[in-house]
Amino acid sequence: MPVSIDALSLLLGGTLFLAVLLGGLSGPRTWRAWRRRRVASLPFPAAWRTILRRRMPLLRRLPADLQLQLKRHMQVFLAEKPFIGCNGLEVTEEMRVLVAAQACLLILNRPSEYFPNLRQVLLYPSAYWVDRREGGAGGVQHERREARSGESWVQGQVILSWPDVLAGAADPTDGQNLVIHEFAHQLDQERGRATGAPFLGERARYARWAAVMSAEYRRLREQLARGEPTLLSAYAASEPAEFFAVASEVFIEQPQAMAEAHPELYGELSRYYRVSPKDW
Repeated sequence: MPVSIDALSLLLGGTLFLAVLLGGLSGPRTWRAWRRRRVASLPFPAAWRTILRRRMPLLRRLPADLQLQLKRHMQVFLAEKPFIGCNGLEVTEEMRVLVAAQACLLILNRPSEYFPNLRQVLLYPSAYWVDRREGGAGGVQHERREARSGESWVQGQVILSWPDVLAGAADPTDGQNLVIHEFAHQLDQERGRATGAPFLGERARYARWAAVMSAEYRRLREQLARGEPTLLSAYAASEPAEFFAVASEVFIEQPQAMAEAHPELYGELSRYYRVSPKDW
């Protein structure tokens, strides 16, 4: 029997009322989960598929189940996270899609709140300049300008240079990916300042994480001091938070090399991210 427009409206209205009621009775988390399931169930836009096919060759390496999961995560991410263009940059659909695809690589197979502290993504048309104050001898403060391609702020902003976003997506094997780097910082900042130790869940996991990461960080600094070639860049040796972010880039883009040269580091990151990129 055909359903009349009035009956359909009543049905949809009842569904909406039920969702609102659930949100009121069970709290905002239930309402948010319902809304996210609804967004993730929508058809993935054909235009987004075209962008990913043209700009992000890494997607072709992912197993089919992870490709599907990535696309669903992207839909939720893009429904919730606002993008702002800076220095005259007009944010396009391609920009939003490429940032979301690379960021969501970090939440595959993981129960995710979609970078809960992230309030906005700021995109620049190129590297941008920031002024920094540094203490000198006798407490004298000096100002200097430095160019940056990206940052992650604990207050809830990720800042990215669009050319670097493009470059990171274009070459999935060089171990350099600005979006992965800055969103790894966002994961690290979920409980406050980035320290190189993101939230791991179980208390027992922190001891192993600290042991492995400390040993690998120390090893990298010693290799650099001896002038030896290293898989991770020298920037990873600047502080533990940067070590985690750089290691995350290499883990996703050069997994086989990491697994061979740093098996314990690879294992720890594989347990944290719940994927094994060397098997893709």
